Amino acid sequence: MRSWMIRSFSGSKTGLLALLAGLVFVMGAQSQGVSTLNHDIRPGPGVSSVRWLSEWLPSLAGTPADTPVYIMEGKQAGGTMFLAGGTHSNEIAGIMTAILFVERAQVVKGRLIVIPHANNSASTWNDTLADPSWISLVTRSGTRFFKYGTRLTNPAHQGGPDPQVYLHPASTEKLDGMEIRNLDRAYPGLADGGLTQRLAFAVTTLLKSENVDIAFDLHEAPVGTRLANMIVANPKNLDVAALALLGMEEKGLPMKLEPSSENFRGLSHREWGDSTKAMAFLIETPHPGMMPDMKKPYDVVNDPVSPLWLRVATHVESIMSIIESYNDAVSGESAISIGSMPDQRQLESPGLGSWLN
Repeated sequence: MRSWMIRSFSGSKTGLLALLAGLVFVMGAQSQGVSTLNHDIRPGPGVSSVRWLSEWLPSLAGTPADTPVYIMEGKQAGGTMFLAGGTHSNEIAGIMTAILFVERAQVVKGRLIVIPHANNSASTWNDTLADPSWISLVTRSGTRFFKYGTRLTNPAHQGGPDPQVYLHPASTEKLDGMEIRNLDRAYPGLADGGLTQRLAFAVTTLLKSENVDIAFDLHEAPVGTRLANMIVANPKNLDVAALALLGMEEKGLPMKLEPSSENFRGLSHREWGDSTKAMAFLIETPHPGMMPDMKKPYDVVNDPVSPLWLRVATHVESIMSIIESYNDAVSGESAISIGSMPDQRQLESPGLGSWLN
């Protein structure tokens, strides 16, 4: 078994939560006799509990797809927000943004649920030699390493060969058969399907059972493509996203806006919004290491045009702008307030690593 034990800080709530999460995951993996991957995530004082995605679909227990779910409760009652990074495990800015929320955020009003590695199986492999296996950041506690995977479930984990063609039951788009292992083509999922379909079903079940009001799926796209620097919104909450874009303009981080397609199905922003009460958003930032002609390893952290800190800042500022717009659109009892998150200026200097534990 290959695992990455969560490290602890002695005598603190943060350290106890981190240690328990790491021990539960490693012990569970050993008892099931499967290969799993844990990650160096160090919950901050805002985290009230750590659960597992298999609680929402027990058949995920002991599989490489099971993953920690971090719960953060505010002192004031309010709405519930869901945040997913790692739907595609090579889209590292989304993963680091989710980890940043786990390690720094303090929920003032409402509740926040975070899954930093939504497709944990995709963390276990790389499908090109140009992709790094890990990235490193210098943090307050020293150098830390974060797993860099790929966009699809590990084929060894799916539970069967890929079909020649993948067609989502509600879609008109015929895709390459390997897309059956793409979590962001599988929603709302199947309780008895392949591993990717069960993973999607578990996330959808979480959104329903936890009564989530607003949900974010964090992604990256190749630099210069249509999707780079874009917010995709379910049609029912397109107006909330449009108002948030004005806030992003004021912050010097202009974003494009696109509604979910009616025909291209299985994507989080479409199916979460259609299948649950949640306002659903997907955020894309420009990833310099995702060009199709990439032949050699690329520095996905310190690119001079799209450095990791700027991509994380774009995700954070987009989320906070949408929350502000959401609060304007709902009643006070459903509002959400999150504090202690760094802004764009603070992520540039002293840098992303300085905000991690």
